[in-house]
Amino acid sequence: MKKIHLGLAIHNHQPLGNFPWVFEQAYKQAYLPMIEALERHPHIRISLHYSGCLIDWLEQNHPEFLNLLDVLVERHQVEIIGGGYYEPILPAIPDADKLGQIAKMADFVKQRFGTRPAGLWLAERVWEPYLAKILAEAGVEWTLIDDNAFKSLGLEDKDLFGCYITEEQGFTVKLFPISKQLRYSIPWHDVDQVIAYLDSEATDEGDRIAVLGDDGEKFGIWPGTYEHCWGKGWIDNFFTALKDNSSWLDVVTIGECVRRFPPVGRIYLPCASYDEMMEWSLPANKSWEYTNLKHRLEAEGRQDIIQFMYSGLWRNFMVKYPEINRMHKKMLRVHGKVYEALATGEGDPGLDELWQAQCNCAYWHGVFGGIYLADIRATNYNRLIQAENKADGILRRQRLQAGRSVRSGDTEAEWQKLDFDDDGSEEVLIDGDQFSVYISPEEGGSVFEWDLQNHSFNVLATLARRPEAYHKALTESSAREQIENGGEVSSIHDLIRVKDKDTLSHLIYDSYPRSCLIDHFFSAGTRLEQFGGGSYIELGDFVGQPYDFKVKKKDKKLKILMKRSGVLQIESDKRSFEVEKEIALSDGEERIDIIYRLKNTGEVPVQAVFGSEWNINLLGGGHNEMAYYEVPGATLDDSHLDSRGEIEQVGGIVLGNSNLGFELQLMVEPKVGLWRFPVESVSNSEGGIELIYQESCLVFLLPLDLTPGETTELRLAWQVRKIPAPEILNPE
Repeated sequence: MKKIHLGLAIHNHQPLGNFPWVFEQAYKQAYLPMIEALERHPHIRISLHYSGCLIDWLEQNHPEFLNLLDVLVERHQVEIIGGGYYEPILPAIPDADKLGQIAKMADFVKQRFGTRPAGLWLAERVWEPYLAKILAEAGVEWTLIDDNAFKSLGLEDKDLFGCYITEEQGFTVKLFPISKQLRYSIPWHDVDQVIAYLDSEATDEGDRIAVLGDDGEKFGIWPGTYEHCWGKGWIDNFFTALKDNSSWLDVVTIGECVRRFPPVGRIYLPCASYDEMMEWSLPANKSWEYTNLKHRLEAEGRQDIIQFMYSGLWRNFMVKYPEINRMHKKMLRVHGKVYEALATGEGDPGLDELWQAQCNCAYWHGVFGGIYLADIRATNYNRLIQAENKADGILRRQRLQAGRSVRSGDTEAEWQKLDFDDDGSEEVLIDGDQFSVYISPEEGGSVFEWDLQNHSFNVLATLARRPEAYHKALTESSAREQIENGGEVSSIHDLIRVKDKDTLSHLIYDSYPRSCLIDHFFSAGTRLEQFGGGSYIELGDFVGQPYDFKVKKKDKKLKILMKRSGVLQIESDKRSFEVEKEIALSDGEERIDIIYRLKNTGEVPVQAVFGSEWNINLLGGGHNEMAYYEVPGATLDDSHLDSRGEIEQVGGIVLGNSNLGFELQLMVEPKVGLWRFPVESVSNSEGGIELIYQESCLVFLLPLDLTPGETTELRLAWQVRKIPAPEILNPE
């Protein structure tokens, strides 16, 4: 009789920073129903992975779930798969953290379920060849990788029923191909179709192993899947069919396959992930072209060509999104401090917080979520700042004990000049006792990170608006016509639903990062709508252009002086102009003082409007009632941080979020005009295309009428003030 073995591996994860109600919904609609189904079907053997982020939530909110899981493990129905504890992309983090996170998960599984995991779930199935050595050193015997990587080397579907062995410097690990056929058919196709496919691949030798490795959320959380999987009983029907065909269809754990069957061959895979991830990592226009080319070839049945179409690299997300790159480089910098502090053997150096900040979800973007979610990237920065604070505390004590502390009366603030983000240009990094401020002289003397250490919050966890491949589905003429008529359009993979057709008018892209201290010059007639829509005319050559700088330290104060001699294009004339800006921080004060000195260095008068742009993320999306503006002396029609408007003669403004426990107070001299608006990205989601809040943009407007040689000043003083946390009402 013909026979085949089926290995089922399900990965369950929620990112740090996700909303509690999302965790609870996923628990009720996917995680718990699957365990209950396994209890109803004891003949099903399965390999399960739970990320540490989810495990920590389960331990706190549903410890009974882990008890249920423990019973299934004890009766050898469930095998627990290991991984990096906080679900990091392993190639993106230092080797010490790879080994540490894998060991943390293995220790938990051993302590909670009585056995150390032999297998590892690769976060987002991102593979690079040198991982074989790291995994082997960590005691990992096997992992799962999508079959597209195998096919790119010339292997065919018939070759992908079993594990292969690979090595790096003599260290070996076994690799199982994840069947795309099964991943795309479970649970979407009829159960009979899935069984028929497995039957067609069974052999007389009976040594074939088909492997499904996929996300647990597709069984209840993805749109329509709860009713499909549980309401209509797809999973129960599937598990019943597996039992009914058990004479030839053997359901096994992946670990059992490793123990029972030798590798079918040796292999050296390229850098890999699942097809969609590789496509998403491409530049937006190329991602669209590449994916549609594949779809056309699929429609023509040209698998002979598709097999060798292999493009994209996960690391390219750090090129595609500079904000991801800077978060990643912040993580590497904090890693260095944490391990230096760890080597002293004193106190808590912040290692676990560092590992939490390596949770992968904020480091990429597909068709929705990821870096686009402000709460998730804010959480990563929160953990990085917590880790940095702990490590810095230990290192400062070490320097003090070694007699290497700063001299009495001088500032404790430290600064350094280095290529922080590995872009070939040097940045200025300032670490004070209240703030960390990162400045890019090359990018217009802008501030791109501002950490409030006492609140473990980076107010510049911002994101620029940029094109995405799925935007193309909205901009082609046929798609626009369908949307205008209330219909749906085909996206890269599925149907795109547009919640509001007005969303199309928000396909606006930024030409520079959404940082702070960005210097604009406008004509007097420029309006907020033009600026926010990117249709204004920039008169100066200061945005994104290099500034000279120098740093001064004296009397507990650190000053950064930046200057650029540029030009203003006013009508047909070019006017010489100079911008000098000074940033001052003082020890013990949660305050930043900025002085602009604007000088007409030309030979004719200059009439224009100077604008200082600030982009700040205090998690004000969704009309958050806890996130607010206040303008002294003015009444706002809408005070939410995702509101918009223009005000004249402003002497100050407050931005706050009661949930965060602080507010930013700004004093301005002289009084200026103010534009404010929410920066919102057009993003896909499970519910359709919608606008997602990224940050609040403020532009302070100073009219200029300067004679040759004349100078004027603009002073901005930011103060951080702690505010009481909101009262939590008794739910009863």
